[in-house]
Amino acid sequence: MSILIKPIITEKATNESEVFNRFTFVVNKKANKVEIKGAVEATYGVAVKSVRTMNHPAERKTKYTKKGLVSGLTSGYKKAVVQLAEGETIDFYNNL
Repeated sequence: MSILIKPIITEKATNESEVFNRFTFVVNKKANKVEIKGAVEATYGVAVKSVRTMNHPAERKTKYTKKGLVSGLTSGYKKAVVQLAEGETIDFYNNL
């Protein structure tokens, strides 16, 4: 089971990482905070201070088009905000 799926690199998440040393990841829905902390420490070699998680539910959308009623579904996901210890950092762009 892969715990860390991908980092979230948005304007808000980048600002959080620069100002407050918090990094955001999309994680497995069944992972808990202890598993997320261990995965981040093992993958990036940093010390994690705290982990906060959020479950985003699936969104159902419908719209009316020329072809009739079209419905769709976006999948739900779990997001984790990881606070690193003082002096630690993660560089996502070093392998480009």
